[in-house]
Amino acid sequence: MRLYNLLSKEELAERLAAETEPRITVSFYSYHPIENPQTFRDEMFAAFTEMRVLGRIFVATEGINAQCSVPQSHFEELKNYLYQFPPMNGLRLNTAADESGTSFLKLKIKVRHKIVADGIEDERFDVHNNGKYLKAEEFNAFTENPDTIVIDMRNHYEYEVGHFKNAIEIPSDTFREQLPMALDMLKGKEDKPVVMYCTGGIRCEKASAYFRYKGFKEVYHLEGGIIHYVNNVRQKGLENKFIGKNFVFDDRLGERISDDIIANCHQCGNLCDTHTNCKNDGCHLLFIQCTTCAEKYNGCCSEECKTVHELPEEVQKELRKGIDKGQMVHGKSLKRKLVK
Repeated sequence: MRLYNLLSKEELAERLAAETEPRITVSFYSYHPIENPQTFRDEMFAAFTEMRVLGRIFVATEGINAQCSVPQSHFEELKNYLYQFPPMNGLRLNTAADESGTSFLKLKIKVRHKIVADGIEDERFDVHNNGKYLKAEEFNAFTENPDTIVIDMRNHYEYEVGHFKNAIEIPSDTFREQLPMALDMLKGKEDKPVVMYCTGGIRCEKASAYFRYKGFKEVYHLEGGIIHYVNNVRQKGLENKFIGKNFVFDDRLGERISDDIIANCHQCGNLCDTHTNCKNDGCHLLFIQCTTCAEKYNGCCSEECKTVHELPEEVQKELRKGIDKGQMVHGKSLKRKLVK
């Protein structure tokens, strides 16, 4: 069996559009030793292909981190496949809070050095010595305490469109940058109760262990992250303390949690929380764009990119040769755009 995708984006989109069965968007992670990540990856790719799973999955010696979509009829099969591995038996599977069924076009499973790049090289650090999990009810109660410090362990562009009330932003582009920044911002507050959260729980679990390793006494993190919190709040009729949109790392780029729009279009400044990628293939900047500006700039982040995007494809390809876009995110990379 082929262990990678050969279809074009257009072919994948057509195949997904032709499906009639609803899909479920699922995310999960597990910190546990994987002795041979490449073998694990190849076996999982074959099994997931049979189940028509699509998504982005990272495998490393420290565990697995996955966001994927699965046809409804294969959900139990997916769960049983994962539960056959003792470290993942009973693993929490987060399902999307705002489902569209079009979260992924293809299946990508990659072997990485770590499932969450953290910059931590100290071998004494133990990710399993993490803080205490908080359920939705407990999280709400903790955040009512004026002494509690609530930290958003996501990137600045995620925080921008939605976050918990009174949560502190660590204004960073990557988790690797964020850990030392967060420690520096909370210096002298090691005895205060600290509550962390992220999208699905994987980053704040590692961050809580890191804070404990660095001497913080009372560290907690939201079980299952924002996704699990929102599902619990809706099921149990609890107060929702998350405002705005939850940014997600799939083709949806966000799921609506509350009706509040707390961000602005990066081009005109009007209220808007819709992320998009610049349509100029030599840019692909991630930014927020309202419908008016999307029409004005033809889905691009600037007049320069619009001009390039409207050139013949052969000319665009010549302009893109040798360009490394890197991580292009509004607020960090506008001045680094390489095609104008």
